[in-house]
Amino acid sequence: MPHRIIPALLATLVLALPAAASTDRPRAPLRPAIAMHGEPATTPDLAHRRYVNPDAPKGGRLVLGIQGTYDSLNPFIVRGLPVLGARQYLYETLLTRSYDEPFTLYPQIASGLEVPEDRSWVVFHVDPRARFSDGRPVTAEDVAFSWDLLKERGRPNHRAYYRKVARAEVIDTRTIRFDLAGANDRELPLILGLMPILPRHAVDPETFEETTLAPPVGSGPYLIAEVKAGESLTLRRNPEWWARDLPINRGLFNFDEIRFDFYRDGNTLFEAFKKGLVDSRVETDAGRWAAGYDFPALREGRITRDTIRTGTPLGIRGFAMNTRRPIFRDPRVREAVGLLFDFEWTNRTLYAGGFERTQSIFEGSDLSARGRAADERERALLAGTGAQVRPDILDGSYRVPVSDGTGGDRARLRQAIRLMDAAGWTLQAGVLRRRADGQPFTFEMLVATRDQERLALTYQRFLARAGIRAEVRNVDAVQYDRRLRDYDFDMADYRWWNTSLSPGNEQAFYWGEAAGRTPGSRNLPGIADPAVDRLVGAIVEARTREDLVIAARALDRTLTSGFYWVPLFHQPAQWIARWNHIGVPAESSVFGYLTETWWRRDAGGWSSGDSR
Repeated sequence: MPHRIIPALLATLVLALPAAASTDRPRAPLRPAIAMHGEPATTPDLAHRRYVNPDAPKGGRLVLGIQGTYDSLNPFIVRGLPVLGARQYLYETLLTRSYDEPFTLYPQIASGLEVPEDRSWVVFHVDPRARFSDGRPVTAEDVAFSWDLLKERGRPNHRAYYRKVARAEVIDTRTIRFDLAGANDRELPLILGLMPILPRHAVDPETFEETTLAPPVGSGPYLIAEVKAGESLTLRRNPEWWARDLPINRGLFNFDEIRFDFYRDGNTLFEAFKKGLVDSRVETDAGRWAAGYDFPALREGRITRDTIRTGTPLGIRGFAMNTRRPIFRDPRVREAVGLLFDFEWTNRTLYAGGFERTQSIFEGSDLSARGRAADERERALLAGTGAQVRPDILDGSYRVPVSDGTGGDRARLRQAIRLMDAAGWTLQAGVLRRRADGQPFTFEMLVATRDQERLALTYQRFLARAGIRAEVRNVDAVQYDRRLRDYDFDMADYRWWNTSLSPGNEQAFYWGEAAGRTPGSRNLPGIADPAVDRLVGAIVEARTREDLVIAARALDRTLTSGFYWVPLFHQPAQWIARWNHIGVPAESSVFGYLTETWWRRDAGGWSSGDSR
């Protein structure tokens, strides 16, 4: 299909002669890596990363099970359900992460970069060896094309990030400069470094936003070998992958094939793992982890269970309340609804006590405000942004209330009813009604799995004690994703995988007002607080680690004060079960397990014609 240049590209992209560029543009020392704060810990030519096995054998197949389905191979657009986890195997970025540092990037497609101290611009130098999977070289024009395409037609986070760039200038075939003047965003050079690079010659901008099952042209270590929509997706190692011998990739991408198998039901997926049809399983059910693995393969030592403690925030699981709905606009209502969830009873009864209650968006890290009083700098920042923070949250004494564990804590119930009364709701004959018009307090809880449904039905019983009628609606994965994307829900069981030690622009995608008005963002509650936007800006503009920590804690306190979700729980560690023919490195990264570091122990006796 012939390529058509995006109109915006003509207005923003400047092609300059190399000679003119070399004399007119500012220069900075060429560097091989960049850290968000401080300096990179290592060099790109390090023999290998700590969290890999440099001598891992190549070969064999890895079979991964996914609950759900897919209908698209384009992970860069809002439409469709792409295959989660496949992107890293098909596409490369200008720079790549080190998973032993908070946020440090090393060469991938770019061999190096130039960036001044104020980070008002960045120049990337494309590695002359870089090739797409069809053998065509990766050029600066491809980088410019990718930036403009994703800026105009990519996912909401791409559009938000890349529109901060004032101008792109292709210096020559191997060099591109991004002018970041006015963005005041020290993270932006790193975000551009993580931009996926798409082939200008193989992507039609006019059809880019349409779902497709056509195998893409990428530059990553794998190619798509077989597509069975909604059933499986098979990737095969590209023997001509240009970057296979780079030091940064030593010990990575060891399987000849990776197959994603899809299952509609979580129990069916677990049974498939028990039978050896799936090679590994990331467990999220504490009850199952505690008591559900007593089967022959484990008893005989053919399956290993790994408990991996990470150094990153532990993520959030919560019942998100959609504040776009009038019923959830009052923070007193949201606090009351949260008080009615009995974590202690639920954790003991449903999950064998394996979970911990989530208290912070940065749970388990120094970025969390939990148990920490705000110091003078943080108080000044909060005052300057106009944030409304409760006194007990400001001084660090607040905790998500603990119940008596009976499932019927009357003190918590009375507290919730008092808050509801203050917000204009009263309990009449066992039904909570709005005093103004007598309308009952009722809403729908949206779920997509049996585990979610079980939890929601439990919470439904807690809510009923306060006269609240909550209907549980279990829908399939496609409808669930679509309704979340369009914010078509009252309350939804949702996870925010906020696992970065160096939060930045993505926080606007989680909590920002503009994101909440854009379909497909992660701002499910519809948070629209100017103070939150200003605090996200403070995170982005942080010049030191100390500045970042102060801003992150201030954001944590502000969101906690808003009671936008019913905080549920988190795993204290990653729980991974795997068949023993899958080898893993002796040490894990700070971020935990990485499938790209695994290998097949019996790779020498395996061929792509094997049934598994």
